[in-house]
Amino acid sequence: MSRLFCKSLLLTPSLASAPIRFSFKSISSPSSTSRVHRMATEASSSPSSNADREATSSSSSAPASFAIDFLSLCHRLKTTKRAGWVKRDVKDPESIADHMYRMGLMALIASDIPGVDRDKCIKIALVHDIAEAIVGDITPSDGVPKAEKSRREQEALDHMCKLLGGGKIAEEIGELWMEYEGNSSPEAKIVKDLDKVEMILQALEYEKDQGKDLEEFFQSTAGKFQTDLGKSWASEVASRRKKQG
Repeated sequence: MSRLFCKSLLLTPSLASAPIRFSFKSISSPSSTSRVHRMATEASSSPSSNADREATSSSSSAPASFAIDFLSLCHRLKTTKRAGWVKRDVKDPESIADHMYRMGLMALIASDIPGVDRDKCIKIALVHDIAEAIVGDITPSDGVPKAEKSRREQEALDHMCKLLGGGKIAEEIGELWMEYEGNSSPEAKIVKDLDKVEMILQALEYEKDQGKDLEEFFQSTAGKFQTDLGKSWASEVASRRKKQG
């Protein structure tokens, strides 16, 4: 996730008006897959019955009540605006969900790359910012240390997986998110680059449509692309920006 895009919950009235009962506690490193399994199979704090919860743990899909609880929380991704644009007075800025959706499309249309699982890239794109449904975008200007930001997001993810009722799907979401955060696979590296490309493409569009100077966003990604795909697409965006003048 690009650091320029973080934002406090205080910036989003919709989040403030519907607070979730949630407290941050000390957690272990997000690098342990076994920890994800334990988190995903724990009992949910949802009011649904224990029988439903036990059935979910042995099933690949969540009961309707858990699914709707989870999706209702994810609604906040649609209403929370990306902070980088908000802080620079962009009119009608994109939401977190807008950003993740186009990243999913980017993963879908990218050329085949040997050793890279396209479907996994799409899944990572869909979940990489999912914890922001609870913590929002936390920017460097908010004064939150990197380790604390990571802790908050990890705990938010834990809560969301419990809300989903645990089981295989919750476990997969947790593992995909951790893989992205750790930049620990070819797919994670691709999606990290797509995250940056989507940002500068959006910046280019806002410059064109609103006459903004968003140079800082381009500077923040310069030299940071890890893959040939990311470098190629970023170069194309830069070329179009140069022509745009």
